[in-house]
This record gives sequence, structure tokens and C-alpha cells, in this order.
Amino acid sequence: MLAKGDDTAGAILFVAQDRGENPHILERGIGPDGRTALIATGPADDTQAVTDYWMRRRRSDPDLWVVEVDIAAAERFVAETILHD
Repeated sequence: MLAKGDDTAGAILFVAQDRGENPHILERGIGPDGRTALIATGPADDTQAVTDYWMRRRRSDPDLWVVEVDIAAAERFVAETILHD
């Protein structure tokens, strides 16, 4: 957990990486078909740029949760965890 937000209203950003490599940010949003989807947002593959991005977002949205997931198939794990459509 990189930052805790509001328990009931906070959006969630996931910093996903595999063994410390290729960090990128995923966010729950609405896809082109109107269903809940994972949206890639912000910079990727640069740890400092990814950190700077979520910290800027957090300053403008103190309810934002930021969760780091450093496992193989991180994107699939996040999708299975937060997408319920």
C-alpha cells in the first residue's frame, strides 16, 4: 500500500510491475463498451515518472488509494480482483 484513501469513496490506482520491472499504472474506469474496465494511465517503464504521476494525482485527490502489485501477471491479478462485470 503506497497511499490510503477514503474507505468508501476513494478511487484506486494500481502500480503494476513484475519483479520490479516495467512499472505501469492501471485504474478502474469505464471502457468503450460502457462496462467497467482496467485503463492504463500515466507513464510506464520509468519508476520515477510513475511515482511522480501517482503523487501528483494524490495531491489533487487525497481520497485516492495507491496500491503496488509486484507479481507475475500483475495486470491479470488486478483485473480478477477489482472487475466484477
